[in-house]
Amino acid sequence: MKFGNDSIHEEARRGTNNNRSGRKIGFVAAVAVGLTLFAAANSQPATRNPQFTDIAVRAGLTQPIIYGGVESKRYIIETNGCGLAFYDYDNDGWMDVLTLNGTTLEQYRDRQEAASSKPTTRLYKNNRNGTFTDVTAKAGFTKTGFASGLSIGDYDGDGFDDLFVTYWGANVLYRNNGNGTFTDVTKRAGLDFEGIRWGSGCSFIDYDRDGDLDLFVANYLSFDLKTAAEPGKGANCAWKGVPVNCGPKGLPFARNWLYRNEGNGTFTDVSETSGISKVFERYPMSVAAVDFDEDGWVDLYVACDSTASILYRNNANGTFTDVALESGVAYNEDGQPQAGMGLGIGDFNRDGRLDIFKTHFMDDTPVLYQNSGKGLFEDVTLAAGFGRATKYISWGAGMPDVDNDGWPDVFWVTGNVYPEVEKVFKQYPHRGPRQLFRNLGNGRFEDVTAKSGSGVTDPHSSRGCAFGDFDNDGDTDVLVMNMNESPSLLRNDLANDNHWLKVKLTGVKSNRTGLGARVVVTIGERKQAQAVLSQTSYYSHDDLRLHFGLGDKTKADRVDVFWPNGQTDTLKDVKADQVLKIREGETLKK
Repeated sequence: MKFGNDSIHEEARRGTNNNRSGRKIGFVAAVAVGLTLFAAANSQPATRNPQFTDIAVRAGLTQPIIYGGVESKRYIIETNGCGLAFYDYDNDGWMDVLTLNGTTLEQYRDRQEAASSKPTTRLYKNNRNGTFTDVTAKAGFTKTGFASGLSIGDYDGDGFDDLFVTYWGANVLYRNNGNGTFTDVTKRAGLDFEGIRWGSGCSFIDYDRDGDLDLFVANYLSFDLKTAAEPGKGANCAWKGVPVNCGPKGLPFARNWLYRNEGNGTFTDVSETSGISKVFERYPMSVAAVDFDEDGWVDLYVACDSTASILYRNNANGTFTDVALESGVAYNEDGQPQAGMGLGIGDFNRDGRLDIFKTHFMDDTPVLYQNSGKGLFEDVTLAAGFGRATKYISWGAGMPDVDNDGWPDVFWVTGNVYPEVEKVFKQYPHRGPRQLFRNLGNGRFEDVTAKSGSGVTDPHSSRGCAFGDFDNDGDTDVLVMNMNESPSLLRNDLANDNHWLKVKLTGVKSNRTGLGARVVVTIGERKQAQAVLSQTSYYSHDDLRLHFGLGDKTKADRVDVFWPNGQTDTLKDVKADQVLKIREGETLKK
């Protein structure tokens, strides 16, 4: 599939530490899984893997994302990096790009340095020809600091999606003015606070089903630069004998927050009354707001570092209860906490239920939780073929169907948090490849990283990643945050005739962005489910147009939309290869 800049496409054709938990995979189990996967892979018909090419620099995404030191990281605030987004901020149907940014300790401390020389959030407008224009100055993004996560949604219902950003320091709510500019309305909205917090994952969510987007904000931990220990100077400040930055274990826990949208541009703190703040002693990171138990009320899953992850079940009465333990998503199958980083949400086995893929630290596997229904999950990591994926620290992730064969694949990015270690242990490089596992359609995945092009195999120290179709050619591309480098834009050069369908929602009674809605596409006896998310991957945001691969099918038998207010819309005999725009309730009038 081709689109846009022909010269770019022609080029593509030519061309666990002691403070983070982990588990070792037994040799026998790993070999057994590997042999099973090999047999399964060879029983499948041959297909051409999509080739990914990094075109970021040629496309105009040239500004580096600065985050802490390059050769060493003195403190943990330099290590975690930040997210980014495919973000159609101007509603023209083309994915623009937004990248968060960090800073260095020297820049952070130098209050006299000119603001123009400091790194900020950057916004790039899609020129519809494979290139982007930097419109940061017009947008008004000037804040510098250690940014973490972002969430996107139309909190005021004016038709333009707004932006919330978490920081180590103070968070920011940017109102999208609809004319290419943004206004910081944090204080006016009631979201400012005294002191310093380390905001991490965040998500807009209509938890009370009143049609207004509320806001969930996680906090990673409490960190004070004035009192922070130096590398190697504490119990949790070394890795394999090498002095490194301290934490997270040993650092004070923080708490999570929930703000109710009052419908007048302001928010009220309901963290206590909702039960959100009652879950403590966690290091929360990425967030996904999804109706996992399909009861019509959106829940919250939070990946947590070195501690049990959280599943806040929405009790449908304004309160939440953490049911992660009984649901099977708090720990791995050995009952151990993992260093939860990023989240990929999708329906890998096509049973119409939303599953969870969670990334972790090196010497540990990622985890794949299969949704068994009624809010229960099963750890199928080893059976699915991820038992050997232990070499890298893993971050942003997703379940995009990169080859449009109708089976969601798994993609994630990697990068070490300790640049110092590589000098002693070459087997732990600071920069690593991306990871791509192809869905074989039988519950198993094949590692096709080495076969998927230089955009996947070239090493970087990455954190956030986002999935979307920036060139509108019908396949899924990937945007990646790289530490102290410009971002990567991995164009998917897919060369097959598979069909696809995109679904773009607009809420009426539900929130206008459609966040929290679940869409199920049915072909024959098979279903594919996806959810509209405000945050996904690692601190990042995907294209809001849900992308479904259809294989050789030229239509979907039906498309069901389960809106967050409880209504269901159904369309039948939907033709392939289109962006299907659904406005809540309009299908009932046809």
